[in-house]
Amino acid sequence: MSIVKSLTVSAVILLAGCTGLPDGIDPVNDLDMERYQGTWYEIARLDHSFEEGLSNVTAEYSVQDDGSIRVINRGYSEEEGKWEEAEGRAVFVEDEANGHLKVSFFGPFYASYVVFRLDEDYQFAYITGYDRDYLWFLSKTPTVDDEALEDFKEVASAKGFDLEELIVVDQSRNR
Repeated sequence: MSIVKSLTVSAVILLAGCTGLPDGIDPVNDLDMERYQGTWYEIARLDHSFEEGLSNVTAEYSVQDDGSIRVINRGYSEEEGKWEEAEGRAVFVEDEANGHLKVSFFGPFYASYVVFRLDEDYQFAYITGYDRDYLWFLSKTPTVDDEALEDFKEVASAKGFDLEELIVVDQSRNR
């Protein structure tokens, strides 16, 4: 199933009205979107239908003139032997320094995008959705050292995420 078709189905079922915060997860309060924008590589994730079977996943963020964020998610489907891409739009839920955004790939259907940890150099970001079923570890580089991955796992576990189904994403096509 293509990423666009899968995202459409998932959006209707999962994303409508899902723009809150998980209990006990606070977004960063000093987000600088100018520094955040650019290409991020997905290092690890909890899998969902809209990313199932995808490797080499990236997310590219760019600030638009109206203050919204253009989002381009891209991943490689081994099954289909091709790259899949979806374009969306994110807006801040509160102010622009608060790491709580809502993102839409399909019109009025928005879902939470919560940056709950970000290093001061903007090299690593920990993201969740409206609940703990959604979790991503993003990096500005396609690979990270074992220490960075272990730190992510420790923080996520301490925040109540179940990491039993965590996928470490193959980024071999992006090196």
